[in-house]
Amino acid sequence: MLAINNLSYHIGGRALYDGANLHIKPKDKIGLIGLNGTGKSTLLRLINGEYQPDGGEITKANDCTIGFLNQDLLSFQSDDSILNVAMQAFEEALEIEHKIEKVLKKMETDYEDKLVTQLTRLQEQFEMLEGYTLQARAEEILEGIGFSTDDLKRPLREFSGGWRMRVMLAKLLLEKPSLLMLDEPTNHLDLPSIQWVENYLSSYDGAFIIVSHDQQFLDSTIETTVEVANAQLTSYAGNYSFYLEERELRREIQKNAFENQQQKIKQTERFIERFRSKATKARQVQSRVKMLDRMDKVGDVIDENATVNFKFTFQKPSGRQVIALKDATKHYGDLTVFRNSYCTIERGDKIALIGANGKGKSTLLRMVAGTENFEGERDWGYNVDMAFYAQHQLESLTLDNEILEELKQAGSEKTEQELRGVLGCFLFLDEDVFKKIKVLSGGEKSRVALARTLISESNFLLLDEPTNHLDIQSVNILVQALQQYQGTFLIVSHDRHFISRVANKIWYIENQEIKEYPGTYKEYDYWQSQREANQPKIQEKKVSAPKPKKNSTPRSSDAQRALQRDLKKQQQELEAIETTIGNLENEKKAVEQQLANPSVFGNVERLAEETNKFEQLEKQLNEANLQWENLALKIEEIEGQLNND
Repeated sequence: MLAINNLSYHIGGRALYDGANLHIKPKDKIGLIGLNGTGKSTLLRLINGEYQPDGGEITKANDCTIGFLNQDLLSFQSDDSILNVAMQAFEEALEIEHKIEKVLKKMETDYEDKLVTQLTRLQEQFEMLEGYTLQARAEEILEGIGFSTDDLKRPLREFSGGWRMRVMLAKLLLEKPSLLMLDEPTNHLDLPSIQWVENYLSSYDGAFIIVSHDQQFLDSTIETTVEVANAQLTSYAGNYSFYLEERELRREIQKNAFENQQQKIKQTERFIERFRSKATKARQVQSRVKMLDRMDKVGDVIDENATVNFKFTFQKPSGRQVIALKDATKHYGDLTVFRNSYCTIERGDKIALIGANGKGKSTLLRMVAGTENFEGERDWGYNVDMAFYAQHQLESLTLDNEILEELKQAGSEKTEQELRGVLGCFLFLDEDVFKKIKVLSGGEKSRVALARTLISESNFLLLDEPTNHLDIQSVNILVQALQQYQGTFLIVSHDRHFISRVANKIWYIENQEIKEYPGTYKEYDYWQSQREANQPKIQEKKVSAPKPKKNSTPRSSDAQRALQRDLKKQQQELEAIETTIGNLENEKKAVEQQLANPSVFGNVERLAEETNKFEQLEKQLNEANLQWENLALKIEEIEGQLNND
């Protein structure tokens, strides 16, 4: 369908592509990955015809149509409703519909046979293009990616850039091009919308190429991974997780080949040096010199996995309670975001706040930070020192500052060498630290702002969508940083891979209340799926005011004793399952250590055995947690019955 042959493209004196090749077949599902600056978005623009290659060629079949979602579309505006903008995808059908309307208008005064024939022909064409279902299809996709029914008639101009981007995504999906190209589509989608797009792409008839930093989104949608590195395009026949495993195997092979070749080169050079001056060995020496000149050199493996190796410190830990919101109510005009809601954050909590856009996640973050007024109480804990990161705070960076200077002004007492170490972890190496803020890309500014937030020595962090505009490597760096952080944080994010690695509690907003799941994202996701499948009700930890006791008829002494016996039995079972959970967690940690052991990772059979053991333990742990939650719910019901008496 589309072929890239011997592609070369340069920016200044740097080659983004040099003899790169890629063939795209119908229905290929491709994820395009690579570090920032390697040319992923540039490749999409080359395919789209916006840029012209310096060498090689990009050819496509005559019937190949291309749809391209890129960040430039953020600025697109129109006075048309978002429904009409999305329906512009049906250009041919809309034109026929307009002709039908004109013919019908004529027929009101002139009912000629030729008009009837023309109308019949137009209606047949309109029906072949599924014209009578166009609006329903457009409404389905717009609502699937987060718009309400009432929004559909609103002008596009009224929406922010992120929401306008969603409209353009809907338009592309409705066009159904034979090759769909999506550049960071999840940056402007909330979690339910991301999951909807995943489901949509799973049955997409055409081919698509996705550039994304969201590893779980890639795993759920693609079947081929193409890596952009060293000015080449390298294909892996699997999703992102497969790519990670296969890349390690390829690198190990390359490393061995490099070391073997280097050893052979050294031996040859020693022979040349030893016999260079001997006439009897002149022919052999010249032969080996020519052999070295003709040798295709194997490159060494470059480790692109930067690691965070500095500690985040703060002068004083907070008290046990960091902050509490009590009876919190928030209105925007007639819209109620929160009503009589309660939440508490304790020292050491690593909380991810998830859910659909418009539910109040960013509003809650500002309420916690104290920058948003609301009805109710906000109790600030002892010795709490807060730092707040949000996308709009990129504007607070001093544009004329150098990167290193910007970090020096962050209030940290770290030395210049320590700050350069921090910046190195965030991919600012050597002379990069002297770049001016004003010349940085959006992703680079995000990394500077994150580094500044993390070195502020605050013991409580609020982070609003910190992974937006970061590449996969930068997200992994942030994960490592937050895993090492000893303080407390609350994060708003839609990146499931990210929050599953950093959060130990999940908050979500339901029925205008803040609710909490006391576990990891994987556990929450399992619990939520069981809940939606109408399984027995599972306990959710809702932070709320104590409910008044209801008046009821006192139970008999025998009934009370039966309840107390049942309560004791359930409590004993709860203690037993807690012990089981503790043992399973210890076993899981032991297996995780084995999986991180290089000797295990390099042994395919042993790796498969340990991976299987890990999956079994994780399944048992999920089942045990579910059992614990059901027991806790039953205990709560019995205690409620006893208290009512």
